[in-house]
Amino acid sequence: MTSSRNPLILVELNELNFDYVERYAARGLLPAFARLIGEFGYRRTSSEQRFESIEPWIQWVTAHTGKSFDEHGVFRLGDGAIQAGQQIWEYLEERGLRVGAFCPMNAANRLANAAFFLPDPWTATQVSGSALLKALYSAVAQAVNDNAQKRITASSAAKLVLGLLAYSGKRHALHYAVLLAKSARSHWARATLLDQLLGDCFLKLWRKTRPDFSSVFLNGAAHIQHHYLFNSQAYTGKHRNPAWYVRNDEDPVLEIYRCYDRFLADLLALGQRPRLVLATGLHQDPVERPVYYYRLRDHASFLAKIGIANAAVHPRMSRDFLVELTDARAATEAADLLRSGRGPSGEPLFEVDNRGASLFVTLTYPDRIDPGTRVAFGNARIEDLAREVVFVALKNAQHNGIGYLLDTGAGKASPEDEPAALAGIWDRVVAAF
Repeated sequence: MTSSRNPLILVELNELNFDYVERYAARGLLPAFARLIGEFGYRRTSSEQRFESIEPWIQWVTAHTGKSFDEHGVFRLGDGAIQAGQQIWEYLEERGLRVGAFCPMNAANRLANAAFFLPDPWTATQVSGSALLKALYSAVAQAVNDNAQKRITASSAAKLVLGLLAYSGKRHALHYAVLLAKSARSHWARATLLDQLLGDCFLKLWRKTRPDFSSVFLNGAAHIQHHYLFNSQAYTGKHRNPAWYVRNDEDPVLEIYRCYDRFLADLLALGQRPRLVLATGLHQDPVERPVYYYRLRDHASFLAKIGIANAAVHPRMSRDFLVELTDARAATEAADLLRSGRGPSGEPLFEVDNRGASLFVTLTYPDRIDPGTRVAFGNARIEDLAREVVFVALKNAQHNGIGYLLDTGAGKASPEDEPAALAGIWDRVVAAF
């Protein structure tokens, strides 16, 4: 396979709402988006039909393998490193192309000679790149996984500072300064700051290595929309977030969209004029009522208190964690114990997927957990559940399986066109070379 004249970059802006993009762009707030949509249009994409399968860690595996969920079978975040079939990066590398991947969701690094490969913060696979890039990755993974507790180690802080000095774009210095100032009090500002840094890091790696095909995944908008959509100027519904949660005059959604707009402007200014294929995987709809999100403060300690011993715990995104037991019997007993816990409203605290000798667990209780909340797990009692959890956020939005696709190398598209299958991104990329 020979390379096309221009390189191709797959830009994965996870769960971005294009109707919100257009409302902001119509007010002159997103000039790069306005330029791209005006010149190339966009179309919808379709994915899984079952609601439980409409998760980004499933959909991006579909995009990267060209296979539906029923074909690739990857259902949980982190499983892509051990379950997924051949991915687009190794397919193209085997055909002589130089490829790179930046934070691809739920993907394994199986490349022999990657231009670069930085995994997502939740998937155990190797980093391909310099010692500095590996250090930055370890800091990002720690900061993301401990974000709910606002905890960052001294080592991670030092690595992030080094990463900022090495990879941050000087032309965005003012944006970094503003976001750093807001990060002291705002979760959303930290997510925006991280995506600003990751975008600049990708640009620097791309300019240095010039891969034929590369992908870049940014997740800040998905996180911010989930938890702050009601504060968006583009939201037209009845709900509003409380002032103790986010200031009424702040629009976190606009801030992350502006971050992406700067990133797109930088991509459009790259030499060689790479073809951009922008995909969102999904988008989000406002929820009917806000839902409280909590994360266990210390997963291993909590499990020990309710009687689950000899377990290895691996935290995943937000409310999720993986528990590895000694055998299937121990896993069944642990699953029954976790399922027995119920909150004051009578709803289960945890959802458990028993995989044999391991459990994938989600803290799903939707209501507020007040100090002094008592719960029982079998014969074990937790006297104050509020001390065992950390408030993460209020859920403002939920997944919708329709995504969006914009391609600077194809004819002008329209959202009125027949939706394209998300799995078709594979064929689109391969056809480009």
